[in-house]
Amino acid sequence: MTTSAWQSVDEVQTALAKVGYLASESIATTVFLAAQLGRPVLVEGPAGVGKTALAKAVSEASAARLIRLQCYEGVDEARALYEWNHAKQLLRITAEQHGRWDDLRTDIFGEEFLLPRPLLAAVRSTDPVVLLIDELDKADEEMEGLLLEVLSDFQVTIPELGTIQAAQRPFVVVTSNATRELSEALRRRCLFLHIDYPAPALEQQIVHLHAPGLDEALARSIVRVIGALRGLDLRKAPSVSETVDWAHTLLSLGADRLDPRLVERSLGVILKHQPDIESAHARLDLDRALAD
Repeated sequence: MTTSAWQSVDEVQTALAKVGYLASESIATTVFLAAQLGRPVLVEGPAGVGKTALAKAVSEASAARLIRLQCYEGVDEARALYEWNHAKQLLRITAEQHGRWDDLRTDIFGEEFLLPRPLLAAVRSTDPVVLLIDELDKADEEMEGLLLEVLSDFQVTIPELGTIQAAQRPFVVVTSNATRELSEALRRRCLFLHIDYPAPALEQQIVHLHAPGLDEALARSIVRVIGALRGLDLRKAPSVSETVDWAHTLLSLGADRLDPRLVERSLGVILKHQPDIESAHARLDLDRALAD
């Protein structure tokens, strides 16, 4: 099955749920439209709300290969698009050093010496592909310029070989934590989706999906405390994945209910900075958060 085979938003929600991703209606609608229109999706939102997980879930649900470009400061064309196998080229030049340069130049810039990186691999794939361009906001602005041809025309131009057109359009997910503003040129090429922390009812469903042995009342308490923590001015609010980690932690401890002492003992599972833990100790109203 490919993403284009999905016939409705409900079908997308069902398919994603089967692989463990509980998508809201807005998420499922955007995925459906991206598949139908052949458009990339730019997904923004806080860290840990399921942006990367969405691409992985679409890949699994549609039986498509996931190709991931992890962005970071300094990532360049050689890491993202392609590079030439210089060692192999040098060996060929050495072996044919008495040949004509024009013939040799054509010889060493052929397919044999090309090393595809994620963008080129996705464009050239003849099988269904989900291309994940992860945390684009961490890369330099020059990387956005490199992406424009891929995201608008689904093609890559290699000066020595010409333009390579995608045999079939990959499903593209671009994620950003919004640490810097992305260009309007890139945004125009994408459908936009903002994923925020889920509503309590949905987060409780997520907890039950990943920690099925958890007591219903305990799951409600977990989600309620997580929501209260997110309301504080923290350096890093707990993500959905940390909510699930906390649920597993409490299962491991054999807990059947939350109390203030247990919360304070286990804060290091959900808060990863000491000032945040201190702020939670000082400002979190546990009695209110734990009231059922």
